[in-house]
Amino acid sequence: MKRFRPGIVPTLMVALLLPLLVSLGFWQLSRGAEKSALLQTYAERRAAEPMASSELQHTQDPAFRRVRLHGEFDAAHSLLLDNSQRNGKVGVELLQPFHDQATGLWLLVNRGWLPWPDRRTPPQFNTPAEAVSLDAWVYVSPGVTFQLHADPTTLTWPKLITAVEPTRLWTALNREGFAYELRAETGPATYQADWPVVAMGPEKHSAYAVQWFAMAIALFGLYLYLGWHNAKEKHHGSGHESTQHV
Repeated sequence: MKRFRPGIVPTLMVALLLPLLVSLGFWQLSRGAEKSALLQTYAERRAAEPMASSELQHTQDPAFRRVRLHGEFDAAHSLLLDNSQRNGKVGVELLQPFHDQATGLWLLVNRGWLPWPDRRTPPQFNTPAEAVSLDAWVYVSPGVTFQLHADPTTLTWPKLITAVEPTRLWTALNREGFAYELRAETGPATYQADWPVVAMGPEKHSAYAVQWFAMAIALFGLYLYLGWHNAKEKHHGSGHESTQHV
């Protein structure tokens, strides 16, 4: 160890940063594994036949399960989910309460994305006046629970929101409703009904993990180089001083 002298400050920095970089790499790997499992569950459940709406409330794990609905939309209480883009174009997602005739339950159905190029005028959409049949699937966010962000002093509808929690909407409307959003499959009652299951795929997490591990290796390599370089410099300096003294 006499030939390895990295110094106190570099040693402290490496002791703090190296575990952090390594832990971030393993965290990204863990997130990637979670996303892979999520996508596999999504694929399996989206390939299954739709369940009856009466089974929905009794399903312990409803995420991504398909359900067949028949009922009417409530056009008077529409929600417009903002900050949504498709192919570089800005727009909103249209969510409306849906009264299922088989169960009497209220469901918050996402009818899809529609463009909103001019923020000075409200987005245009139509709502079926008669009862409709449609297939939808349950969306459960893999991240933080959505919160309903709407100005409480605003009494006009539709409401522009940035995120949505259905249970708060049912409380505000004094209705009994399902706790999760349902996303309608493409059909006569939908607009552009394509959604990414996850915002970031497993491969992105793996790439980020590689970056964190590479940074950890580079930091440790620099630490070793600095320690050997300092020891070499000190050894040469000591030898030069000894020669002069003789």
